[in-house]
Order: sequence, then structure tokens, then C-alpha cells
Amino acid sequence: MTEAIVSGILLGLALIFTVGPVIFTVIKLRINYSMSSAFYFISGVWLSDILWIITANHFSGIFGNLIDHKTEIGIAGGSLLLALSIYYLFFKKYKTKAELDQGIKIGKATHARLFITGFLMNSLNPGVIALWFVATTKSLANTPNEKIITFTICMGLCIAADIFKINLAGKLREKLNDRNIRRVNVAAGLLYCIFGLALIIAALVTYHPH
Repeated sequence: MTEAIVSGILLGLALIFTVGPVIFTVIKLRINYSMSSAFYFISGVWLSDILWIITANHFSGIFGNLIDHKTEIGIAGGSLLLALSIYYLFFKKYKTKAELDQGIKIGKATHARLFITGFLMNSLNPGVIALWFVATTKSLANTPNEKIITFTICMGLCIAADIFKINLAGKLREKLNDRNIRRVNVAAGLLYCIFGLALIIAALVTYHPH
């Protein structure tokens, strides 16, 4: 049981300190909109992780087939990030600090899109698939209860860390001016482009070395 707890903590810490497009999206959403918008997005990420955990532990055959299609998944995920990059860099109109302070109303349709974006951004990341594959492989000898403990602790730590990041981004927003808000959004768009290209290149090179 102790080993299961330690495994959950280590896996959770590994995820918390992994830098990827998700964390920058959370920061960008919290700065530009309300706390709820960031929560809708990150909830999609959480659901994705939970479904990957269930799939890896109970449907190993399906998970194995997905691993064989890392190239396609990587290209799809990279394309999604590139599309987001183009949108945020060239088409998205950003609000001023005064407008943000007055509050930006977001409809249910936008919340749904944010949730789906978070879900897809996480689900179409081969690195996430590989991580859960390795984690579940290491826990094959564990009992069902031990697996539940490991992955519950892991997800609990991740959720707590994400909530902390959202709150921290909210405090950061109070100190930003219009120029800095614009810079944050441009930086996020550029990072989407970098991560997207990295995913596509890794998918084409790593999985097709010849």
C-alpha cells in the first residue's frame, strides 16, 4: 500500500512539473477571461487524463492499438496546436485591461468549446499517451485497490496544482497592463506554434526513423 501511495505522489509530481501547451492556455484564459473559463478548459484536460487511465488499465488492447498510431495522433495534435496558434496570433481580438476588469461574459457555447479544446489538446498528445502507458505498465502487478490509490493520488495532486496555477494567474492579471496582456497572448500563440511543430516533427521523425 505504501508503494502505491509513493507511486501516486511521484507520478503526480512528474505531471505537475511537465511544461506543455496546457499550462500556458490556463494562464492565458485566466488573464483574458474569468476563472470559470480556465476551469472549463482544464476540466476537459482532467476528463482526458481520467479516460486514458481507465483505458490503459481496463482496455489494454485498445490502448496498445493507439500506441501503434502515435504518428497519426501526433500529427493531429500538432495540427490542432498550429490552428490555435494561427487563430490567436492573427485573428483573435483581445480586450483591454479596462474591459477585462469590467468582466467579459462568455456563453455556454464558448465554455463547451473550451472544454472540448482542453480534452482534445490533452488526448492528442502522444507524450500523454506514453506517460499513462508507462505508468500502467509499472502497476501491472498491483492489486485493483493499489491502482485506484496510485491514480487517485496522482490526479488529486494534478487537480490541486492546476487550481493553484489558475489562482496564481488571477493574481498576475491584476498587475498587468494592456501591453503586457498583449505580450502574454502573443507568447501563448507562439508557444502553440512551437509545441505544434515539435509534435508533428517528433511524430514524423521519431516514429518513422527511416
